[in-house]
Amino acid sequence: MMLTELDPNARVGIFGGTFNPIHAGHVNAITSVHGRMNLDLISVVPAAQNPRKPETEGPTPEQKIEMLKRGLEEYSDFVVIDDRELKRGGPSFTIDTVREYAQTIPPESLYLIIGLDQFEEFDKWRDYKELLTIANLIVVTRPNHNLPFSEEDMPEGLRSLVEAFDRQFVQLSTGRSIEFLRLQDIDVSSTDVRKRMRTGRNVDALVSIAVEEYIREAGIYAHIGPMIGDYEEFTRFCAQVLFEKKAINVRAFDLQGTEAATDFSLIASGTSTRHAVSLAEAVQKAVKEEYNVFPLSYEGASEGRWVLLDYGALIVHVFYDFVRQEYRLEDLWKHGKDLQVKDQTPAPTKA
Repeated sequence: MMLTELDPNARVGIFGGTFNPIHAGHVNAITSVHGRMNLDLISVVPAAQNPRKPETEGPTPEQKIEMLKRGLEEYSDFVVIDDRELKRGGPSFTIDTVREYAQTIPPESLYLIIGLDQFEEFDKWRDYKELLTIANLIVVTRPNHNLPFSEEDMPEGLRSLVEAFDRQFVQLSTGRSIEFLRLQDIDVSSTDVRKRMRTGRNVDALVSIAVEEYIREAGIYAHIGPMIGDYEEFTRFCAQVLFEKKAINVRAFDLQGTEAATDFSLIASGTSTRHAVSLAEAVQKAVKEEYNVFPLSYEGASEGRWVLLDYGALIVHVFYDFVRQEYRLEDLWKHGKDLQVKDQTPAPTKA
């Protein structure tokens, strides 16, 4: 089931991702693409690290491979697992892997499979124009993302490459194509699976029994609650980190007993998008050092307008202050208890 060599006459699909963990949505995409695109082989390539997302806690490379083996075992007649990016280590850039495949597989037979959410930012990928010279794209639908209706809906950097647009199929001037495949979408993400497992909720419909059993056996996504303990104390700890890094308007709320999606919420602002990102990074680093916990998810760091760190019963929101005024989240938490957090940094002593 592990990739050993490639048949130069085969039609090959490359399906990359962090697979942290592999879930029903991944399997649905793999089986649907194979059945409808007449591919001989789909190579599943787990990334060592997504270069466009901050690090979150997850399995070792060996555990990731084992989860993939268990999750894809019944499809071994057309699925292989390629661990080259895990062996390479560091940020995993798709272009590096596709270049290596292109040494054996000709462009007309090589396909890169990505989700519609990834496609929307495809022109931000490293050497994306070269990718569209040596491989075709297969873009599968994702919940809450719309297929492009016209050339104008394509990522800006791709528009100049469009030779013909026909809704489900785009011919490119590079000689390659983009084909959109509508799936029977399954609304699941690896982030959701991790959060559910680390907060003790059911994941039966999201991952296979074999994968779930292995995750629990290996203790990969341990329940986060016991590691953090007192969440009010934890909220105050995170608030102090923000104060020390010069965040502005830091506020914390106890939302237990309200209809909020979390028990505690912490909100702060940075004076710029860069400052907002640095504030979130400081929280992540301090929590890892003090509690040995990574966030369940870490969103928005690529732009810095609204960065969110999800620690289960606490969600930390760090805004660029101008953007914060648009959302007024505090109004949503008015029925919670304001924890009245204050900067505990000792005042400097006078000489």
